Amino acid sequence: MTLLKDSRTRRRRMGVVAACAGLLAALLTAAPAAATPDPGDGPAVEREVSQRAQAEAAEAIADGAIPGKDEIVHSDNIEHLTNIPKDVLPGTNSDLAFQGDYAFSGNYDGFRIFDISDPKAPKTVSQVLCPGSQNDISVSGDLLFLSTDSSRSDSSCNSTTQPATEKSSWEGMKVFDISDKKNPKYVAAVETACGSHTHTLVPERKNVYVYVSSYSPNAAYPDCQPPHDGISIIKVPRESPEKAAVVGFPVLFPGEGPDGGGNPGGPTNPGVSKTTGCHDITVLPSKNLAAGACMGDGILFSIKDPEHPKVIDRVQDNVNFAFWHSATFNMKANKVVFTDELGGGGAATCTAEIGPNRGADGIYDIVGKGDNRKLVFRSYFKIARHQGPTEVCVAHNGSLIPVRGKDLMVQAWYQGGVSVWDFTDSARPKEIAYFERGPVDTERLTTAGPWSAYYYNGYIYSNDIAKGFDVLKIKDQRTDVAERVRLPELNVQTQPDYFKYGG
Repeated sequence: MTLLKDSRTRRRRMGVVAACAGLLAALLTAAPAAATPDPGDGPAVEREVSQRAQAEAAEAIADGAIPGKDEIVHSDNIEHLTNIPKDVLPGTNSDLAFQGDYAFSGNYDGFRIFDISDPKAPKTVSQVLCPGSQNDISVSGDLLFLSTDSSRSDSSCNSTTQPATEKSSWEGMKVFDISDKKNPKYVAAVETACGSHTHTLVPERKNVYVYVSSYSPNAAYPDCQPPHDGISIIKVPRESPEKAAVVGFPVLFPGEGPDGGGNPGGPTNPGVSKTTGCHDITVLPSKNLAAGACMGDGILFSIKDPEHPKVIDRVQDNVNFAFWHSATFNMKANKVVFTDELGGGGAATCTAEIGPNRGADGIYDIVGKGDNRKLVFRSYFKIARHQGPTEVCVAHNGSLIPVRGKDLMVQAWYQGGVSVWDFTDSARPKEIAYFERGPVDTERLTTAGPWSAYYYNGYIYSNDIAKGFDVLKIKDQRTDVAERVRLPELNVQTQPDYFKYGG
């Protein structure tokens, strides 16, 4: 069994990191992720920390408690194969999707297609300039889907920012034809209420259904009115994608009054996000099941009728979860891992002061059958490698590593790096491998590090917000068998039946 390096597995002596009262206070009052209908296209979070915090970070680097600036460190069972820096798209790197020998990288300025037939030397096939924050990305057959979650002057790729208070503003879903990877063609645009922060595909033979997650309505926004307590569903005909259209807006949190029926947030539940929609949804088509991470709520629902999803169970954690961000099923579909985006991707939350239960993953078992299934909390998981005061760190996007009889996952943590962990025992999760860089800045709190880290056909691919596209190889007896699984396509929020492909 490969062990993690001693110099990196000890708990870092960064108990001083958030001792700076100003930083800690800012964290505790921080808003959720910047996902209002008009977050704009500005740079990622950057703000100075106190001179004391800067000195403490410098001391921690000198003492080896955290890596040096931009220094790469990793466990013995991880190999860093390559990094491809950002090129003509300078914006924030976001999500990833895969198809055959190609990887698709979202970026706030558009998207980039890589040829990964040789994972040690990916080659850029094309880059498409199409600004719009998030640009959450997925693929199905000859179609590529891109989320726009900032108010734009129109739906074109030449649009500019425009206030959400103007009725003519546009945000929503864009659809591209990628039958020619070297020359993607923009074929459709569908406006959705409050835009599209993320989206999830429910593919069929003739159509692709798109579940659009968005939130933060405002009475001043004509196209984003409260309570906004559901999701938009788009139907895209594969043979005529230009006919894509919204076919429904199912209410997932029914309730009386202008705020709907989701978690009310503060002051009723201090420190918890008010539920005004969903942040992300993961579907398991083989089981007609979905899990939604919806700000202040986690939900389990049936997608047997994809146009009319039905909520089965709903849970809250008003003690330790601030913002339900994403969800991952295990291979047997009897567990769900929910992530908490404490600090909204703009704070240093991987510190001793914040502790192991806040800003963590929540592991839930699914018990019961059919419509009587329930989500039952078992434990939290959080990386124990404490980060510095200038390192934005948050539980973010990850995927399963398909090993039969085990529950293994790779996950991005922004500047906390990439973590591989085992939750086979729901009550006792543990990290088994990691990769990370030291702070990109030792004087300013900076958003950087892996946005997404996914396992695909034998390799881990990571989209680093600032540094670009990384390829990692894990060599461990616990994960080696996963190399036998070969998927034709992977959108992580549309989880495949890994058993079908040898998992």
